[in-house]
Amino acid sequence: MGENTSAKNQLPHQVFSVSIDNNPQSGSKWFDDDGRPKRTGTVWTASAHIITAVIGSGVLSLAWAIGQLGWIAGPAVMLLFSLVTYYTSILLSACYRSGDPVNGKRNYTYMDAVRANLGGGKVKICGFVQYVNLFGVAIGYTIASSISMMAIKRSNCFHQSGGQDPCHMNAYPYMIAFGIAEILLSQIPGFDQLHWLSLVAAVMSFTYSSIGLGLGIGKVVENKRVMGSLTGISIGTVTQTQKIWRSFQALGDIAFAYSYSMILIEIQDTVKAPPTEAKTMKKATLISVAVTTLFYMFCGCFGYAAFGDLSPGNLLTGFGFYNPYWLLDIANAAIVIHLVGAYQVYCQPLFAFVEKEAARRFPDSDFVTKDIKISIPGLGPYNLNLFRMIWRTLFVVTTTVISMLLPFFNDIVGLLGALGFWPLTVYFPVEMYISQKKISKWSTRWLCLQILSVACLIITIAAAAGSIAGVLDDVKTIKPFQTSY
Repeated sequence: MGENTSAKNQLPHQVFSVSIDNNPQSGSKWFDDDGRPKRTGTVWTASAHIITAVIGSGVLSLAWAIGQLGWIAGPAVMLLFSLVTYYTSILLSACYRSGDPVNGKRNYTYMDAVRANLGGGKVKICGFVQYVNLFGVAIGYTIASSISMMAIKRSNCFHQSGGQDPCHMNAYPYMIAFGIAEILLSQIPGFDQLHWLSLVAAVMSFTYSSIGLGLGIGKVVENKRVMGSLTGISIGTVTQTQKIWRSFQALGDIAFAYSYSMILIEIQDTVKAPPTEAKTMKKATLISVAVTTLFYMFCGCFGYAAFGDLSPGNLLTGFGFYNPYWLLDIANAAIVIHLVGAYQVYCQPLFAFVEKEAARRFPDSDFVTKDIKISIPGLGPYNLNLFRMIWRTLFVVTTTVISMLLPFFNDIVGLLGALGFWPLTVYFPVEMYISQKKISKWSTRWLCLQILSVACLIITIAAAAGSIAGVLDDVKTIKPFQTSY
């Protein structure tokens, strides 16, 4: 993935783009220093992308996570994860350019940055972990959206029957509907064309988080006391062993709620310069992590204060709230719209990687490289690429089918968070930063960075163990393709 890569990471087949790359026009009006079309991203568009990626369905499991850990450990762990995420994101954004932070060679993807700074087998390990994680997130979001769609139907059913009807329903039609929407949206060629979708999704995430927060505050006022305890869910409600596993799983849930490092470099590649991309991303990371943490603290803490030991795994759909049912409907609709956008933000780097590799291996194949121009009334011309259309459709179909086989939200969220957190958020950014800044071994700074990495690895192993225990528990009660709620 050297400098003569395609003009758009996501569109490797455009002949026009390649010809530009061979004649870089540094600092021209239309092109950046690498010959690619001028980037237009700002602190605010980057913040919108990050908030879209971060404030996902993870926010809804935070009341449950704090419920396992209690009033002391819960908020403390959340704050710790936010600080680690912010710090390692700054380390990672410094690796966007190799060498000089202003004029150094750009790394267009996370894998490019690892290749430039670490090289060797680590590139393959990074690619495997990153893309498996993105694939997993797509599955998690499909499950979460179907749960929210069903919650709308169920809250209306409860309202109409006055709570007499248990309102059981099948999740699969909703997963299929989500899949169809994603097949259509996945035809958007690349990340740089997703600004509008990210902004809509960011607004939606604030909408449902605010409603969850408001309902939590309302419930606390109604109860006239704050529920919960300093040490979390009490022994008796769960066994000692269950408490340990669930506490570990809660770490995974909180890690998942902060996971976006795997797409940070791709977001950074949409940002214009000057100022340097690293400076812009530092501001965008500070804004988005601060806003996110504030929301997480409010939603998680008020959810726990409202329900205590009985905090549901998914705050808005665990039926902690039945009324006002129309407000719940708005919140769940906002979740679905947000997840539709977040799915695309997460999957674009994976789409781009596969398409780039296909173009590199089959440069003479019309099926892979040829664009068919189609005029869409009201939207203008669209470049249809047959390989892109078929591959992305198959990807969405696959994630939808897997979601139908594994429809348990909380444990999948914890497992994804655990598997992606240490390698992508901590290990690779730390190692790349050490390599790029040539930090000498056994120096104080080197030791501090390694201690951070090892501590996060221990947390990741514990969280993965807790989530696997939860998944194995769920598998015993789930019948594939026969799930209803």
